[in-house]
Amino acid sequence: MYITIVLLPLVSAIVAGFFGRFIGSKGAQFITTSSIGLTFLLSSFAFYEVALSGSPCYVTLFPWMDSGILFVSWGFMFDTLTVTMLVVITSISFLVHMYSIEYMESDPHIPRFMSYLSLFTFFMLILVTADNFVQLFAGWEGVGLASYLLINFWFTRLQANKSAMKAFIVNKIGDFSLSLAMYTIFLVFKSLDFATVFALAPSFYNNTITLFNMEVDALTVIGILLFIGAVGKSAQIGLHTWLPDAMEGPTPVSALIHAATMVTAGVFLIIRCSPLFEYAPFSLMVITFVGSITAFFAASIGLVQNDLKRVIAYSTCSQLGYMVFACGLSNYSVSMFHLFNHAFFKALLFLSAGAVIHAMNDEQDMRKMGGLVSALPITYSMIVIGSLSLMGFPFLTGFYSKDVILEIAFAKFTIEGTFAHWLGTISAFFTSFYSFRLIYLTFLNNPQSNYNTFIKAHEPVFFMLIPLFLLGFGSIFIGYITKDMFIGLGSDFWGNAIYISPNNLNMIDAEFLPVNIKLLPVIFSISGATLSVILYTLFAKNIVTFKLSPIGKMTYGFLSKKWYFDKVYNEYVVQKLLDFGYNVSFKTLDRGLIEVIGPYGIANTINAFVKRFTNLQSGYVYHYAFVICISLTFFIFFYGLWFMIQDLFDIKLFFLFIINLLFISSKY
Repeated sequence: MYITIVLLPLVSAIVAGFFGRFIGSKGAQFITTSSIGLTFLLSSFAFYEVALSGSPCYVTLFPWMDSGILFVSWGFMFDTLTVTMLVVITSISFLVHMYSIEYMESDPHIPRFMSYLSLFTFFMLILVTADNFVQLFAGWEGVGLASYLLINFWFTRLQANKSAMKAFIVNKIGDFSLSLAMYTIFLVFKSLDFATVFALAPSFYNNTITLFNMEVDALTVIGILLFIGAVGKSAQIGLHTWLPDAMEGPTPVSALIHAATMVTAGVFLIIRCSPLFEYAPFSLMVITFVGSITAFFAASIGLVQNDLKRVIAYSTCSQLGYMVFACGLSNYSVSMFHLFNHAFFKALLFLSAGAVIHAMNDEQDMRKMGGLVSALPITYSMIVIGSLSLMGFPFLTGFYSKDVILEIAFAKFTIEGTFAHWLGTISAFFTSFYSFRLIYLTFLNNPQSNYNTFIKAHEPVFFMLIPLFLLGFGSIFIGYITKDMFIGLGSDFWGNAIYISPNNLNMIDAEFLPVNIKLLPVIFSISGATLSVILYTLFAKNIVTFKLSPIGKMTYGFLSKKWYFDKVYNEYVVQKLLDFGYNVSFKTLDRGLIEVIGPYGIANTINAFVKRFTNLQSGYVYHYAFVICISLTFFIFFYGLWFMIQDLFDIKLFFLFIINLLFISSKY
């Protein structure tokens, strides 16, 4: 059963991809959707056996690498953390597959699309079930490849090409860091197996390695490198620029990337490596600061976005910041709980946004919508549920994990904890503001679209509605159902899958915080939503006036330009690299070597050398006799010199010396 969970999506991807022309669009949709549905069913059984019954399963198939002390096998580890991720991945993937049946109905390349979705799911399953770093890295690279294929699915669109390349290249920075982390882990632990490395982690506490001729803490270096890898995949500040541009792919792709696969890989890596991070306190502090800044940064940018999907994309980036700084505060179980909850309401938001875009003839600008509450009442209800859950409205799914993260940050009573708490609380205000701004501009505002588009807007059909209803149910109830199991005091749900140092346990402190501290995030969230509705309902003209003022232009420009990250990268990084690639790498090294010592260069050298000899063709016999005598003299001289050189020098070096002399003579 456990191997079937991993391999079934691969089989369906192969069948739909290679045999799609034979089975047709309907056949590809049926095979991939039913296969992922069966995978979800098996994952639910695995969740019952492993997580609820406490019976982790370890499967080793066969050796993969065996060289000296390096031994890596194809093995699968099904512990509580893995099976929880399996439920998230397969459930969201199944609903996205079902949704895509209707959403992509008119696309001529449905088999290819369904194959890519299943392939994406397969690589994510490889990542979360791996029992060693090399196999995890294989899944890690696989989801990067699958995301490139899906973002670039409409490959005739230039913007899709650019966005896919951007996602691929930015992620390569994180991938490179993860590979360096693996090298360092092998250097320190002499193994890449999770069980071995995690068991030995306490023995290497305060051990040092030499890096750039400096003695540095080994586990800190490993932690920082692992975290940079996670920054690339989970779009933390600095390597976040690919995430909003990934919206160029079809909407089901956005839901899959943002809810269950690509972006959760980085958070999963941090949680999986908790035994390493717990012995690298400096790494945890860095993680806390970066995560909290990301939450604030992305939420502030979401305030001024006008693209429906980009608003939700920046909310994903912000929520990932919450998960990351929860890990930095050593509360991996809470981070995982938020990841679990976030998958449901974020998939709901994206798929509901897809229903709106589908109804509006692929229009994504919220300023060109409005008045859709009467045409799309079910979709409106779903977006309201998803938005309320996202902003942490009391007793919805997001409330149970988001508020706990902020309470734990406050209860840490450290500089980084307080920093994370306040930035997270302000981010909650921003989140609720842009969520209700989205609802108002899309559904409640006066219609801004043309008449024909507006009157033709209609609710999605069966295969698009069922996923929305199921995700809506999860966005309301799943947090309440699973809270005590995932993060309840005294719960032994995670077992050995997550390690937290006894010095870092502060869940009990968070339970007994003052009521005003516990209510603060809720107050901020409700205030942000209320302010958004009031401003856009009663003071819309004042908002325009503020935007046109000097301060408003500066503020709006700063936020709409995404804190100028793209501008700085383009002008000071990308352009410099392109200039180096053309002027140095291409003109000087690649083309330059070819012109000097390559086939082209040698041909030119011989040609120039031969041209000098044509001057000797004078027509006089005594000139030719003189040349013959001189040539014979040189031949006898070099023939005698040859044997003398054999005794004194290396013949190959002498030959190269003669070639260089000929080359220099041809130049001058």
